[in-house]
Amino acid sequence: MFESSGSRVTRWEHNFQRAVGVPEQSAVLLGLLMLRGPQTAGELRINSERWYRFADISTVEAFLEELQDRPAEKGGPLVAKLARAPGMREQRWAHLLCGPVSAAAANLQERGSDDASDDAHSRIEALESEVVTLRETVQEICRQLGMSQPGHRE
Repeated sequence: MFESSGSRVTRWEHNFQRAVGVPEQSAVLLGLLMLRGPQTAGELRINSERWYRFADISTVEAFLEELQDRPAEKGGPLVAKLARAPGMREQRWAHLLCGPVSAAAANLQERGSDDASDDAHSRIEALESEVVTLRETVQEICRQLGMSQPGHRE
């Protein structure tokens, strides 16, 4: 970004397209990949509707392939096509602005919600078993002391 002058209020202008040397369509795709992570060409087309309206998926794929085949003298590739994950119909694209993307990291990011729910279920099961053990311990202590159990009236 750089400051543009000529008015009473300071205004800022984006400079990404010029700095990286890509057309508006490619900048939109890179922005979506940075914000939302790896996506298919179809997902990118749908998610870009408010930013830029692509005619069809083949247009999106053409811009992605252009970004992938970018020559080294222009800075090299900016996106990579990831290997198809198990159970997925289409391959996903990821940006390379932060360095190479490992397939394992991309799969983890994609499966993050499933892994989080699996992790939550295992944590809940562990907590439930711990509560059972603690209840048994409290019951045994109450029995040894000749007290009624907390929360129970006799």
